[in-house]
Amino acid sequence: MATLSAVIVAVFAAGCGGGGGSSTGPTVSTGVSSSASHSSSSKSHLSVPSDFLGMVSNDAFAAGRVERAQILAGERRTGVQLLRETFDWSMIETRPGRYDYSVYDAYMAATAKAGLQVLPVLFGRPNFEPAQRPAGAPVTATTTFPPARLADYAAFAAALARRYGPGGSFWAAHPTLPAHPIRSWQIWNEPNLPVYWGGRPNAAGYVAMLAAADHAIKAVDPSAEIVTAGIPDSKLGIPLATYVEQMLTDGARGDFDTLAINPYASSDLGVVAAAGRARQLLDQAGLLTTPIWLTELGWASGGPASSFTVGATLQARYVLSAITTLARLSGSLHIRGVVYFDWRDAPPYPGGVDFWGLHTGLLTITGGPKPALSAYYQAAGVLGTLPSG
Repeated sequence: MATLSAVIVAVFAAGCGGGGGSSTGPTVSTGVSSSASHSSSSKSHLSVPSDFLGMVSNDAFAAGRVERAQILAGERRTGVQLLRETFDWSMIETRPGRYDYSVYDAYMAATAKAGLQVLPVLFGRPNFEPAQRPAGAPVTATTTFPPARLADYAAFAAALARRYGPGGSFWAAHPTLPAHPIRSWQIWNEPNLPVYWGGRPNAAGYVAMLAAADHAIKAVDPSAEIVTAGIPDSKLGIPLATYVEQMLTDGARGDFDTLAINPYASSDLGVVAAAGRARQLLDQAGLLTTPIWLTELGWASGGPASSFTVGATLQARYVLSAITTLARLSGSLHIRGVVYFDWRDAPPYPGGVDFWGLHTGLLTITGGPKPALSAYYQAAGVLGTLPSG
């Protein structure tokens, strides 16, 4: 890993990010003005996948038709290529074997019109399925339980692939839409944390679910990309390295194409270092070319104090530096993509309390731009993800 560390240090020393967040650049309420200067577009663009630069945008999903279109257009103008969105099982399979796609059909139509790819997170449990609570596991009102019946989860995954994958029934029913079929599927979110795995994380249980989803989706689309749940390295759950090692020991290596991590860190260098450690972990397991997808990262500009609450200026600096550095290292680290969390600040969840994760937006809660919006736009210019014209 010494060589990789030297590469990371060299990239930072060369100034491939790390600069302060500029106060100049796009000013918006729901996105970047179409008249904003493309000052970064004259630079040599980095070679990254066409869906490399992503965003979590819960406000776009929750918005009405007109507002959603405005949000999505603003995100695309800012350089966003992909949206990572939870596909909530309970919202889709309302009764056993009965699927209501109306909410997600509207979302997929809107993202397709905006020219955005979607990375779905297959998550949750239908209301008709009993919760599987391990004996003695600590459970709260926000705890999510894993599927009780893996066959049902597999059927859910296959149904989504048949509808939204290449040649899916959704695209056949909407021939005038620009086709943006889903090719990558993320299986669950942060299963190494108790809150997302019934109070007691279990790598073997997650591997069984991953295998069921993998087989079901690839029976529909053999070329689909199966992405693991985004795994954080958090003191609240099983450490990332331990959990991934347990997954591999339990036979996961044949059931995923890409390892996802959610590397929240106190600085840009911390995020890049986390990607380097994940690369080392995969290399040691013989998975030398398995890609890594950073499916959540971000910093809070305000809100309650935490390791990730850094203020507006540092937030902007870290956004620009982390994205451009990871893109420059994407070849050596086999980085598949980067997803920022998230587009806009949010109020506390119903029954919840304020915390740093509600303040990571590029926009304020009222829709005003933070310096980080310009930073993301500048990073997109370096990567070449800004729309032409």
